[in-house]
Amino acid sequence: MNSLKIEGKEYASRLILGTGKYDDLDVMRKAFEAGGTQIVTVAVRRIDLDAVKAGKPSLLDYIDTEKITILPNTAACYNADEAVRTARLGRAAGFSDMVKLEVIGDEKTLLPDTEQLLRATETLVKEGFTVLPYTNDDPIMAKKLEDAGAATVMPLAAPIGSGMGIQSELNIQLIMEAVSVPVIVDAGVGTASDACRAMELGIDGILINTAVAQARDPVKMAKAMRDAVVAGRLAYEAGRIPKKPYASASSPTEGVVR
Repeated sequence: MNSLKIEGKEYASRLILGTGKYDDLDVMRKAFEAGGTQIVTVAVRRIDLDAVKAGKPSLLDYIDTEKITILPNTAACYNADEAVRTARLGRAAGFSDMVKLEVIGDEKTLLPDTEQLLRATETLVKEGFTVLPYTNDDPIMAKKLEDAGAATVMPLAAPIGSGMGIQSELNIQLIMEAVSVPVIVDAGVGTASDACRAMELGIDGILINTAVAQARDPVKMAKAMRDAVVAGRLAYEAGRIPKKPYASASSPTEGVVR
């Protein structure tokens, strides 16, 4: 199975995990190990950056940065200016130039404001950021984000934290046809079968937070997601048989003596 590539960097794991909603930071650390993830997202606005600079304890102490890349995100930003400012703060605090860009348009649904998202993408790309924008499952917007310089597009499967799985496989497939950058499904995965099905479509990676962090056993769920992502990707690469309305014998009948 080949690797996930983002702006020239390669990651053996196609599973990205988040750091939010865990009841226990040590459990979070163990979930990252069990999931085999090499990228985790961290909300810049939920980290006390002054405390980090002063060397005080934070959730960052529970992330093995020798094995895992920290992907700062602009969660809880509601316009382009907020998102750009937050990305700059993250870079100034020592995070990488890679940023998961979120610009939320509605507090109830947490769906993206794609107009503001596109604006923020254009600004941050000009400033040298590697931008991974969280967007709707809209192939037109996905193409606009790629044209603006986004390193990937990250369409939602369903609303954040809903656990409903992919609501429009067709839209995800159309996005993959529309863009040449990696497609990473973000938000809405509920369990391992959702992750496996998403990977079977041929996406490049998947970002999961709530489904792992809020599971009864986050460590076991992280392992399940790891295996599901691997299985789904292998099935995609292997190529499934076509669906047919009638039976087809597993053992050929030609030459059978009756």
